[in-house]
Amino acid sequence: MVGLTSRLAGPQDLPALEAVMAAAIGELQRGFLTPAQIEASRMIMGLDRQLVADGTYFIVEAGGRIAGCGGWSRRATLYGGDHTPGRDPELLDPARDAARVRAMYTHPDFARRGVGRRILELCEAAAKTEGFTRLELMGTMSGRPLYESYGFVAIEEILDDRGGEPVPLVRMGKGIAP
Repeated sequence: MVGLTSRLAGPQDLPALEAVMAAAIGELQRGFLTPAQIEASRMIMGLDRQLVADGTYFIVEAGGRIAGCGGWSRRATLYGGDHTPGRDPELLDPARDAARVRAMYTHPDFARRGVGRRILELCEAAAKTEGFTRLELMGTMSGRPLYESYGFVAIEEILDDRGGEPVPLVRMGKGIAP
């Protein structure tokens, strides 16, 4: 999409990011999940303030609006928001671990316009700069086509029932070109 700009997210962006995430979860998963699964998704997805604090969370804007957001992490948690149980803040070793692509959301008004691909490019470049040679993420069913088109391959499919209703997810990986 022409006219996309990007920047790192800061604490002042948190309320706007939460609004984008809520819209994306509620709208973009229709057709992939049942209404009950969409609601359950809110427990296992959402804002991770650690990414903002670590300086690894990007905002992509178009026309002065947040078109999408997403980041990467050098920490062990693969997915989930601040409120999701089972988080692990341990730092990863770039020599043996894959960097995590985390919390990717596109505002429904900007879906399928290159926003997600731009976030993936930013994450891959930043992780590569820190010495990582692989990326991993936990993809939603609605995000899977984007991740596959970017070169991610499925590692395992899971059902996460921490939100009450089992939500299908797919763990995916990709090498970073040298």
